[in-house]
Amino acid sequence: MKKFTHIPALVALAALVFVGACSDDDDPVAPATPSNAYVRVLHASPDAPNVDVLVDGTVVLTDVPYQSFSSYLTVPAGARNFKVRATASPSTVVINVTPTLTKNNYYTVVARDPLASIEPWLLTDDHAAPATGKVKVRLVHAAPGAPTVDIYVTAPGADLATSTPVLTDIPYEAASGFLEVPAGNYQIRITPANTTTVAIDSGTLTLTAGQIRTGVAVDAPGGGAPFGAVVLPDRN
Repeated sequence: MKKFTHIPALVALAALVFVGACSDDDDPVAPATPSNAYVRVLHASPDAPNVDVLVDGTVVLTDVPYQSFSSYLTVPAGARNFKVRATASPSTVVINVTPTLTKNNYYTVVARDPLASIEPWLLTDDHAAPATGKVKVRLVHAAPGAPTVDIYVTAPGADLATSTPVLTDIPYEAASGFLEVPAGNYQIRITPANTTTVAIDSGTLTLTAGQIRTGVAVDAPGGGAPFGAVVLPDRN
């Protein structure tokens, strides 16, 4: 049985620098083999209860709370059936999908939206190493209660009034590509679009060369503000 990890909303993107805090496994990345694909699951439905996850009818994760994610699950490539059900009510299946997974590829399945409209979001992860001396970061808007946002990546303490966002007008259910930035100290701030009102603030981050991370903006438990982020360790 794979383990999962929970990060409180207020931790936000500061967890980029703590690989060990993001997974119960020493290495979140399973070695690739020709016949397998690799899938991790993130519970990002703010008002949904704890859930179990089944792959091809076999329970692979149990009692997963909101804002928690698994390490990569090794599954045979091809068409795989994923079900998500309420832990307290195993007959209540809220997601039932059968995506086709390509061998050697890595994926993140995000259970998103409020419970009444919950659905899976399949993201393809990119584990190719960043250029020498750089870090790769992907940013995902999975907070249904948040507006369209701008994202600033600046030197610590930089004045947003004189800064330019690296991403603008990012709507709910949008994901950036992987951004490469030099290793070093940064501050990531997320604001409602066309404002400098900070909704999520990472504080000072020290990003180490070779890291790959996915930061997922999420609602508070139950939905709405205060918003936070779950940070997934893609590699290194």
